[in-house]
Amino acid sequence: MGPTLRSMFEQTVAKYPEKEALVDSRIGQRWTYYQWNLEVNKLANALSANGIKKGDKVSTLLFNTAEFATTLFACMKIGAIFNPINFRLSAKEVEFIVKDAKPKLLIFEKATAERVKPLAKEASFIQYWSIDEHDLDYAVNYYDQIDQVSNKRPDCDLDEDDIYSIMYTSGTTGSPKGVIHTHRDMMDQALIMTASMRLTKKDIGLSVAPMFHCAELHCAFLPRVLIGGTTVILHHFEADKVIETVREEQVTTFFAAPTMWNMMLQEDFTKEDFQTLRQGLYGGAPMAPALTTRLHEAIGIQLLQAYGMTEMGPAITVLSEDEQLEKAGSAGRPLMNHEVRVVRTREGWPSEPDDTCQQGELGEIIVRGPSMMPGYYNRPEASQEALFKGWYHTGDIGTFDQDGYLWVRDRLKDMIISGGENIYSREVEDTLFDHPGVLDVAVVGEPDETWGEKVTAYIVKKDENLNEQILDEFCKSEERLARYKRPRHYKFVNELPRNASGKLQKFKLREKATHILE
Repeated sequence: MGPTLRSMFEQTVAKYPEKEALVDSRIGQRWTYYQWNLEVNKLANALSANGIKKGDKVSTLLFNTAEFATTLFACMKIGAIFNPINFRLSAKEVEFIVKDAKPKLLIFEKATAERVKPLAKEASFIQYWSIDEHDLDYAVNYYDQIDQVSNKRPDCDLDEDDIYSIMYTSGTTGSPKGVIHTHRDMMDQALIMTASMRLTKKDIGLSVAPMFHCAELHCAFLPRVLIGGTTVILHHFEADKVIETVREEQVTTFFAAPTMWNMMLQEDFTKEDFQTLRQGLYGGAPMAPALTTRLHEAIGIQLLQAYGMTEMGPAITVLSEDEQLEKAGSAGRPLMNHEVRVVRTREGWPSEPDDTCQQGELGEIIVRGPSMMPGYYNRPEASQEALFKGWYHTGDIGTFDQDGYLWVRDRLKDMIISGGENIYSREVEDTLFDHPGVLDVAVVGEPDETWGEKVTAYIVKKDENLNEQILDEFCKSEERLARYKRPRHYKFVNELPRNASGKLQKFKLREKATHILE
């Protein structure tokens, strides 16, 4: 027996029963830890009364809500497995996850009901609960189910090695896979991130990044609960609403993907709006050095970067506040108790863990640590490949510098090979991001009869006068990019395909190019 997320939650409740735990701006309600624990117990007992047992899966298709947070801990109370689903997925994509995970219950809201409706016909073995009041013939009301239920603590034997969640990967390269995490995995992640962010019970955190994603859930939300901090929940991201909430709720820390920080920079604000904010955490995607500098100048807060992946809980490295400008663009150094290596790649085979690269030499990033998944759900072959010889093989290309900082250059699958030369799209993207007229950018390799692939840049404009010639001259000037690395083609778009964690879905851009060629 060892620590579990349930014991973590209950210890915090015991220590700080009267402290404010949760604020849901959507419904204007606040809970102390004592009050929230009673809500959690009621839902846990309601789940049990509806046949949910230890080991059964409970899925959610919710935006950021108090009900999401309560469901998370209610599952832990009875040993059920929590399965949060990306609320931005299409009905077909949700169906894929549900048929793979096979939950006994799905909790949803009005904003996601249209994607649940067709699913209810296909998957009648699932119970459907809606947190909103609306008449649906396939669902019951969440609050009706917990209304008359006991708020006493349910009895359940729970072990640190029991499965806590199945979280599906973001699908940046194709169909998502269910990542298994145990209670002990996430206890270690929460403890390490609490120390890395120097959180205290006085911290007031804002959950505005999607809570279904491990970056927000495990790097920000769970550490705050562990230490007895307060969480203010915003239903979804709106840049002006974030600024308003930070000011009114006196928020001290929150996580946002780089694209979200960039959108906030486009708003009208003063440094006084962020007076209480001591720290901004970012991750889920790399931040261009130019954006790091703009944020520091405009807001004046300390930034902390976490780099990682769902399979690792997610964080594996951190770039601290005092390193943001000096090492802008770096992923930082390994987290406590994590070992990170850069190893040579082998075509068609997993990289050998002992075949390490020299300083400055590019290779695949592999890692092992206390929050590493035991494997993928229902995917033994994928698990064996990803966890080759006890190391998680990230599929990211990177290098260590002379100071021991990790630099992530690209995804193995995103590397462009043009005329026999390896081109790392991240380098080209960072260069284009330096231009003040560029709001967002993605660089991919598109098929080319002569060169194999050609470098193509998808650009979201900040300046309407921006054109291909201006950007080409910018890349040429001051020898910013070698000739073979410069984009051969620029495509101006209104937005780039990103998943809910802010990661670019470059496979969609490549699919579009292939479709056009066909």
